[in-house]
Amino acid sequence: MQAQATQNWSRGRGRSRSNGSLGRAIRYLGKQRRSTLMAYGALFIATIAQLAVPQLVQNMIDAVTNGTVAKSIMNIEMPLPALTEATRNLAAQQAGRTLEQLQADAANAETLLINAAIFIVAFAIMRGLFSFVQAYMAEKTSQGVAFDFRNELFAKIQRLSFSYHDQNQTGQLMIRATDDVEKVRLFIAQGLVLAAQAFILLTVTLIILLATNWRLTLVILPTLPIALVLFIIFGMVSQPLFVEVQRRISRLNTVLQEALAGIKVVKAFVREPYEQKRFDQAADDLFYQSIKVSRTFAFLFPVIFLIAQLGQAAILYFGGRQILEGTLNLGEYQSFSLYLIYVFFPLGQLGFIISLMAQAAASASRIFEILDAKSDVADKPDATALPPIQGHVEFKDVTFRYFNSGEPVLKDVSFVAEPGQTVALLGATGSGKTTIINLIPRFYDVSEGAVLIDGYDVRDVTLDSLRSQIGIVLQETNLFSGTIRDNIAFGRPDATMDEVIEAAKAAAAHDFILTFPDGYDTPVGERGTTLSGGQKQRIAIARALLLNPRLLILDDSTSSVDLVTEYKIQKALDNLMKGRTSFVIAQRISTVLNADQILVMDKGQVVARGKHEELMETSPIYAEIYHSQLVGDAEAELTPDAQEA
Repeated sequence: MQAQATQNWSRGRGRSRSNGSLGRAIRYLGKQRRSTLMAYGALFIATIAQLAVPQLVQNMIDAVTNGTVAKSIMNIEMPLPALTEATRNLAAQQAGRTLEQLQADAANAETLLINAAIFIVAFAIMRGLFSFVQAYMAEKTSQGVAFDFRNELFAKIQRLSFSYHDQNQTGQLMIRATDDVEKVRLFIAQGLVLAAQAFILLTVTLIILLATNWRLTLVILPTLPIALVLFIIFGMVSQPLFVEVQRRISRLNTVLQEALAGIKVVKAFVREPYEQKRFDQAADDLFYQSIKVSRTFAFLFPVIFLIAQLGQAAILYFGGRQILEGTLNLGEYQSFSLYLIYVFFPLGQLGFIISLMAQAAASASRIFEILDAKSDVADKPDATALPPIQGHVEFKDVTFRYFNSGEPVLKDVSFVAEPGQTVALLGATGSGKTTIINLIPRFYDVSEGAVLIDGYDVRDVTLDSLRSQIGIVLQETNLFSGTIRDNIAFGRPDATMDEVIEAAKAAAAHDFILTFPDGYDTPVGERGTTLSGGQKQRIAIARALLLNPRLLILDDSTSSVDLVTEYKIQKALDNLMKGRTSFVIAQRISTVLNADQILVMDKGQVVARGKHEELMETSPIYAEIYHSQLVGDAEAELTPDAQEA
């Protein structure tokens, strides 16, 4: 019982949050104020023009009816002129008219008919023009709102900390910036407009009907609260269904994104049937949830139309009685019937409006989950810009836990790197090497202790001023679609071609770049697929070096190159590291033999530090790494020229 109550409470909170999110999304119309006012102004005029038509139809019917009656009476002929006149007067009295009025009706009937037809055409043209303006401006407004949402989402996703991306799948973030935004846009372009039109139609129509025949209007009033209750019930029922649809779309998109990103691995391990099964399962889940939604609305639409038909049946009965009693003429009844359509037409649209609204509410809540997400790493309100650094880096009793829970990845790590020093980090996988270099540019914040650069706690300075002075080559090389030059100049788009070439030469990339027909204008393909692993890493190194940073971080930057290429890169880096504080992670001791300081990591702690010769004598862990893994590399380091030959 208590569990059920908790579940119901959670669902209630979820619905409330979704409704609040939809309200927030609608408030984005304020950023498109001009087009919004034009859209809804045109909607109001077009709707009023539409509401004028039933009155004009009544005028036409009255003109035809009165003209026909007048001509019938005026055509009465009796044997004696006096008898004819008396008969015509009697017939006129029974029709509630005088002979002069009948003569006017007979003479003006055709003119009134033509005028009414002209006005109907004029109002139709006016309605068509303003409907076009309304549709165009509503679409423009919705596209503007979608533009704002996508830009804000992208900016937010770019600014969110690494910990957020660690916990959220790329495919799910992508679907929120595309499909979820489109659901909200569609509601603003169509659902919100239909709701506004329904409100205007219902309000003005009911006023007109009450003013013309309040007794007959009272017959249809009970249908409105019934329709409103249906609107609320189906909104509550359908909204969670659409939330689940969006989740399953995200899951499907994630499977697709992972399969395409890892297509080489899938093919290499002959896992196509497995990936197909995963995709089929995700597609089936989406299919059955969509059928569930369709089943719900398949029940809704007939119920709404049933209510409308019951209302029309009641009007036919009570309206017919008034005609028989002589309190309602044919023109008034026809006008009332046409206005009645404007009451039941919005009811017929309820299902469509509910569908769009429920989808938009579910999507809006997913969008604002990202926009409201708190970044673990953000600028403090009083953060200052980090001045040009000298490169003094200090870790003071640093302890770090991912997501602030579980076993520490780093425990009480303390060390100092002096300006211009090269610090090498060695240790087994999972020992904490990468975590250390992630804390320097503040990709994550320490759980305890502090990271200082030139005496500044990295948490007290702005992220942009910190990271712009650090050159980074990550273990996983990421290149972007574009040319080789674009990728090298990624951090400095304004760099000259000479500067790009100089950075490429320093990273031992210039020679292989010139082997391509287009040289530096060669497209690299998505994620650099047209380049080898070593080529991608050298371009990534050139990208970092172009920044001319005071602090350089190389995360296993030579892991994908052969010994000859590694020697070339290392030789260039040795020169470029002079005067810079450099942190190097490498699985090969050959890249760190000349390091000023080597930190040996084990289970999140610095278990040894010093230079190569010193550590060979004092650190069993370092000696074991050297002898078991990398002696061959060290020997190869001694004869690079022979290998080049």
